[in-house]
Amino acid sequence: MKAVTRIAIFASGNGSNAQRIAEHFRDRNLLEISAIYSNNPKAFVLKRAEKLGIPSVLFDRHSFLETTDVLSDLLSRKTDWIVLAGFLWLIPGYLLDAFPNRIINIHPALLPKFGGKGMYGARVHEAVIASGEKESGITIHYVNANYDEGQVIFQANCPVSKDETASSLAEKVHQLEFEYYPKVISDLLLKR
Repeated sequence: MKAVTRIAIFASGNGSNAQRIAEHFRDRNLLEISAIYSNNPKAFVLKRAEKLGIPSVLFDRHSFLETTDVLSDLLSRKTDWIVLAGFLWLIPGYLLDAFPNRIINIHPALLPKFGGKGMYGARVHEAVIASGEKESGITIHYVNANYDEGQVIFQANCPVSKDETASSLAEKVHQLEFEYYPKVISDLLLKR
């Protein structure tokens, strides 16, 4: 029988994608959420983790960037993969080395456009609309040493209407995230 694959979710904010992923895997025998990690003590994702009965781990910039405390915790939980769900910090080299091609992220636009440092949330949607793009969407990709530059795993798109606002586009993109991110994670991990 195949061993259980354990996923750590990293999030900095609300955590709606983290919750959706956790709920998707709740009744799956081969996939399990080991913990939800956050760099933000006020992040609502921590309350979501508590409600879902998932352990949470809070860390600061020093412990993330200048120690291997986060890695030690991940390894103690026998974590196999890291899934970023609204996590805003660049992943340090020691984690990339420990989890080669096993860290994935979702970006709320069709990369390579509208990615990079500082491109998250409403900023992305505002940039898409300002550029006159006819479509936007999501990109699920492997994480490397640069923001939003890892190999693309999956993309899905949605139209950008003439009267689109950042909030209406965000809602369309969020629906794509909810629909596809858990499924793509599941497909990717179960194929390995």
